[in-house]
Amino acid sequence: MTTTADALQTAFSPCPNDTFVFDAWAHGRVPGAPELDVTFADIDITNGMAERGEFDVLKVSYAVLPWVLDDYALLPCGGALGRGCGPLVLTREPGVDLTGKTVAVPSERSTAYLLFRLWAADVVPGKVGEVVVMPFDEIMPAVRDGLVDAGLVIHEARFTYQNYSLHKLADMGEHWEATTGLPIPLGAIIAKRSLGEARLRELAEAARTSVRMAWDDPAASRPYVLAHAQEMDPAVADQHIGLYVNEFTAELGEDGYAAVRGLLERAAAEGLVPPLGRDALNFP
Repeated sequence: MTTTADALQTAFSPCPNDTFVFDAWAHGRVPGAPELDVTFADIDITNGMAERGEFDVLKVSYAVLPWVLDDYALLPCGGALGRGCGPLVLTREPGVDLTGKTVAVPSERSTAYLLFRLWAADVVPGKVGEVVVMPFDEIMPAVRDGLVDAGLVIHEARFTYQNYSLHKLADMGEHWEATTGLPIPLGAIIAKRSLGEARLRELAEAARTSVRMAWDDPAASRPYVLAHAQEMDPAVADQHIGLYVNEFTAELGEDGYAAVRGLLERAAAEGLVPPLGRDALNFP
């Protein structure tokens, strides 16, 4: 699909939930929506893009927001929050004590890593050892092959880790929900504040409409989803979408905002992220 010079530079992951959400918008089927020029990138890459102020619209980790909200606004829709969808810590053997152990993570600025740090502070009797950042699709093979002692996994790994003969040591989402009662904030859609309030509202409405169009006609997005699903089994792609695209994707709402604020305020209290400004999460 060709784009014009006015298209908004946009980056999100090739994961099924993102391609499902953005399909109608990216392909010009959302009436009146701003045109997108899409780049696919892993979440660690998009987090870095946001910190450098690159691209107009990005899917990032909620954990990176304290570093980027001066330049970007959080859109109230299009992202990933939910229940029962948290990152997992996987090991080769059950019941491993992670004290001093090497752990692979998808990004040190990821929400998964933030949830892991909060969990480890409560649960691991000593300090975790070296943390190694690697693309999320390389983490399970690295654990299986003994290159690292444990791996923090996201996305469809929830459904496939048994294929690598791995064990679930802990579910970060279960810990978060048990200690807060809130849904799990994972990925956010942000857009440059310099686009102006009117354009930001247009973007939010386009994201919301794109989600609803995907729900109304799931078959329309299927070619786009499967083309970028990294050889994922179609049934796993459907599970992935069902878990990560939900009512919070259409609208963060009161519980969604409470979850985001709760995560970042708790993390700031632990010294893991800078404190949020009072109005940092406000949307125009």
